[in-house]
Amino acid sequence: MKILLTLLMLFTVASFAADRPNIVWMTTEDNSALWYRLYNPEHGAPMPNIEKLAKNGLVFNNAYSNAPVCSAARSTIISGVYGPRTGAHFHRPQVKVKLPEGLKLFPAYLREAGYYTSNNSKQDYNYEKASEKGVWDESSRKATYRKRKPGQPFFHVQSNNITHEGQLFRGLPKGQKLIVDPKDVNLFPYHPDTPLMRQKYAEYITRNNMADTHMGKLIQQLEEDGLMDDTFIFQYGDHGGVLPGGKGYAHNDGLQVPMIVYVPKNWQHLVPAKRGSRIDGFVQFVDLSATVLNLAGLEIPKQIDGKPFLGKGVTLDELNTRQTTIGYADRFDEKYDQVRFLRKGKYTYWRNYQPFNFDGLHNFYRYKQAAFREWRDLAQAGKLNEVQSAFYKARPAEQLFDLEKDPHEINNLATDPQYSEILAEMRREMKGRVRSLPDVSFLPETALTPCNGNVVELLKTNKGQIAKLASIADLQLSPYPEAKAEIGKALNSKDPMERYWGLIVCSTFGKTASSFYKKAETLAKNDENLLVRTRAAEFLGLTGASDPLPHMIDILNKTTDPIEANLILNSVVLLKDSAGMTIDAETIKNSAWSKLGGLVKHRVEYLLEGK
Repeated sequence: MKILLTLLMLFTVASFAADRPNIVWMTTEDNSALWYRLYNPEHGAPMPNIEKLAKNGLVFNNAYSNAPVCSAARSTIISGVYGPRTGAHFHRPQVKVKLPEGLKLFPAYLREAGYYTSNNSKQDYNYEKASEKGVWDESSRKATYRKRKPGQPFFHVQSNNITHEGQLFRGLPKGQKLIVDPKDVNLFPYHPDTPLMRQKYAEYITRNNMADTHMGKLIQQLEEDGLMDDTFIFQYGDHGGVLPGGKGYAHNDGLQVPMIVYVPKNWQHLVPAKRGSRIDGFVQFVDLSATVLNLAGLEIPKQIDGKPFLGKGVTLDELNTRQTTIGYADRFDEKYDQVRFLRKGKYTYWRNYQPFNFDGLHNFYRYKQAAFREWRDLAQAGKLNEVQSAFYKARPAEQLFDLEKDPHEINNLATDPQYSEILAEMRREMKGRVRSLPDVSFLPETALTPCNGNVVELLKTNKGQIAKLASIADLQLSPYPEAKAEIGKALNSKDPMERYWGLIVCSTFGKTASSFYKKAETLAKNDENLLVRTRAAEFLGLTGASDPLPHMIDILNKTTDPIEANLILNSVVLLKDSAGMTIDAETIKNSAWSKLGGLVKHRVEYLLEGK
């Protein structure tokens, strides 16, 4: 009987394998599409192994990460859910968040259906229980599909960190030569032309070529194992980057990624175009889980936000109608912002909800990169042109770009009357998107603590509040005389979050909103909510209406929450670097030292640097 059962199981696995393709993901880190020769023939890195895959597969011309940093991007991939509706978009989590009820991380569905799931080795998800058994058969630096049962189909992920940002903190490995002369690299227009910047460009192009060699070894292994005719191979960057202004920013250079999919001979019927084709339709990371499940012939859970771009039922005509993608950038380590990105056709739209939080605001990890520090030093010395220095200045609340004419998004068309209809269309779509999610970032991150990471449930009862707060935020887009009365209502609201956003809108208008100075002074001194007090002091400090430091010290002395303390210190650093607020660093240290939990430490150390 035992022998019969064993034979039956082997027969079942063999039959299953004949019905399901294998799927391999090869990811490189911090790679926007323009670093590849496949996307940038003149200046991109030669990657012969990936280019060979492309000849027998599909190249997606418009593939996007939904977030410009690893944990937020990977959380979107592994769940198939937009981060702002679960709270998984903060990098990295101060509170691990929960998946929507009934949803599993997608490899679990493959595993339940008989796939061997292996991950080598990066996870970096913001969801709780992401590493529990049931998701992966194996997840380690030694994980391999070769440990599956005979004939068992597999899903294998192979991560490659040769191109990670951290590699630019040092030079190339000993014995490795540059494959391009620094004088021949093509600098992005927002970067200063310096020997250091050129050197880092050349190093990064070289590192992509090194990554290609590394990935070639896995391809060779699959060939040796006789698996190429039955295995889809996806190669993509885990988000954009990596040089300053890419990774960490919801800009096209931080979000558009390479995406190449090798199509096996035996499974060509599951793709909508011939091998060797390039696809113009937009695909996003939120679509990856649905795509893999569809290739495997499995049902796609209703809680998943993405749509499959390969597999049964996907046609080229329908795929090419997909012309929209969204992105989000909020907290990266200790640095806060709130930017939403929308691309529709050839246009991109940035909605900067806290536009005074300039892009180059200090971030501990970003500024470990020498090129980043040089950029800041040149900005502070006044040695940059207008395009290069914009990274260190407050932004407009909304920006519009034409990618065909302006691939690095430096010419803002939002104030050009010729583009008023396009701007209005993009604005309407963005408003609809943030309300329909709904987008949890209209509440401070401290709101995630009481709900124990169950953001989806929190938003079920707060959807109306989110819509109201988004409407207050959108007062930034109106002329001040039209917005003034509604700002006043927000500042006098019983809801502290309405007061909070009313003050953010005041800071956006700056001195134009001077009629609210008196109200802001009252709120800075007396409001029951410490974050409302912080935003009031921030408004007064950014406009020079009064010294915000005494308010900030008092607020820091009163907070007992490290998440709240980090939000407060973000405003302190902004006021120091943007408004020239004189900082008594020792007083800040004494106020915040007891709240040191990871991220706060980085802020205090930065403030102490200039002591």
